[in-house]
Amino acid sequence: MNHDVKGLSALEPGSRADGFFLVKSVETKTASNGKNYIDFLLSDKSGDIMGKLWESTPDDEKGFAGNSIVKVRGVVNKWKDSVQLKIEKIRNITGEDGVNVEDFVRSAPYEGEQMYNVMLGYISKIKSEDIKRIVAHIAESKKERLLYYPAAKSNHHAIRAGLLYHVTTMLASAELLLGIYDFLDPDILYAGIILHDISKLDEMDANELGIVSDYTVEGKLLGHIIQAIKELELAGAALGTSKEVLLVLQHMILSHHYEADFGSPKKPLIPEAEMLHHLDMIDARMYDFKNALSDVSAGDFSQRVWSLENRAVYKPSL
Repeated sequence: MNHDVKGLSALEPGSRADGFFLVKSVETKTASNGKNYIDFLLSDKSGDIMGKLWESTPDDEKGFAGNSIVKVRGVVNKWKDSVQLKIEKIRNITGEDGVNVEDFVRSAPYEGEQMYNVMLGYISKIKSEDIKRIVAHIAESKKERLLYYPAAKSNHHAIRAGLLYHVTTMLASAELLLGIYDFLDPDILYAGIILHDISKLDEMDANELGIVSDYTVEGKLLGHIIQAIKELELAGAALGTSKEVLLVLQHMILSHHYEADFGSPKKPLIPEAEMLHHLDMIDARMYDFKNALSDVSAGDFSQRVWSLENRAVYKPSL
């Protein structure tokens, strides 16, 4: 396969791109001059870039679809602190190109099945049978999608199996911190970590490549926090879970975004919920820092990162 283009995350204004890319999304729009153009969200394993095909034809507008591979030639421009690709030529791949869509999908550094087994190991450490039963029940019911679902559409851990990667990293961090803050209840904290984002599986519509096409209707109307509260209530009723366990686990989920503006009407009222929030933030922020700096040279700044308050972050040259 001829794919000599630099990774998308390494493209700089003025450079040229000539290679194969995954189309994450495609949308026809109308410019201020009344002519149509097409927005492509293009991706490879290094990152994403917005591509624009100006003055598109009707054939162009019906000729491309999401979750497909295209051959693209174009030049990289800068627009409002972001890079974008001005597409000069684009075509769908043919069998002669010899490309595989999975080669272009950003994925967690570990296999989904491996991370799922790590999570099961932490569930086995839960001593409360009530808590262990409901966490295991929900995890098992979600296993198939957990193996490939991302943690977000476009923010942190928006990669194949990103949700499990996020959860298992948080579990490992929690285990270390429990050795310092030994007054925390490991059962509650492990359960909260595993369940806090579990309903993102129902909030987003993702395919087996871990690419989110859109949010579901229920996801748009309720969001994953409320969806998880509902799911816990139903699972608890089916399993006969104690009211206290349900209330505590629901509070862990309800408060993990910390602020009402971010979807949490209650701030943490137990220490395990406070720790869950900070573990969530640490893991998301560290992922975004690592991702932003992955192709930055020492002594340089990254592009601005929306999820880091639009900061351009720096890689020290020490």
